Amino acid sequence: MQVPPQDSGAPFVVGVDREAVMRRREVVRTVERRGAWITLAIGVVGIAAALYALLAFRGSGMWPFAILLILAMIPLVLSTVMVYRLQAERQQWYDSNELQPVAMRMSLKGLELACDGAAYPVVLQWQTVRGFRQQKLLGQYVLDLDLVPGVSATTAGVRGLDQAPVRSVVKPNPLLRPTGLFLVKALDQPVHIIDEAMKHFSGGTAQVRR
Repeated sequence: MQVPPQDSGAPFVVGVDREAVMRRREVVRTVERRGAWITLAIGVVGIAAALYALLAFRGSGMWPFAILLILAMIPLVLSTVMVYRLQAERQQWYDSNELQPVAMRMSLKGLELACDGAAYPVVLQWQTVRGFRQQKLLGQYVLDLDLVPGVSATTAGVRGLDQAPVRSVVKPNPLLRPTGLFLVKALDQPVHIIDEAMKHFSGGTAQVRR
């Protein structure tokens, strides 16, 4: 077990358990697809109901409400396409790249994160990040990145937030079920050590919140 370095110039590195990550990938894939099919079913039912109302109550003045219902259901249908496209891009990346052995690096310069499926790491200066939130998702504890409000891919000192696999976990679409950035049991450092290291390098401004 590594402890936060006494030398402020030495980075703190958190590695990953390959087998745990592989199992997590399959869980995430299944949950995303299940959610996509549920939203698709809701969207199709809503559109079908609106079309039925248009035909069955023709001339009753209900057509504005039916049109609004169809417009409201279209994003649900499109979200299924979005999920499958994201998964296809992610799988293509998996097939052409080895699993990165390092989940994150901390130094005085900032925080570097290797998001699963992303082509290059996310780099954040300490003033842009508040730390991690530990929460239970899909039956397992995960760490979610907690950014300072207003921080985006175009913020100075930020790199990599614009990648689709990163956006799907850091700032997930409202139609996608959150899956978390890092699975706690896949990390080779316990959460309290990660918390100590984060406080050490950020000067106390970033931490793991539970």
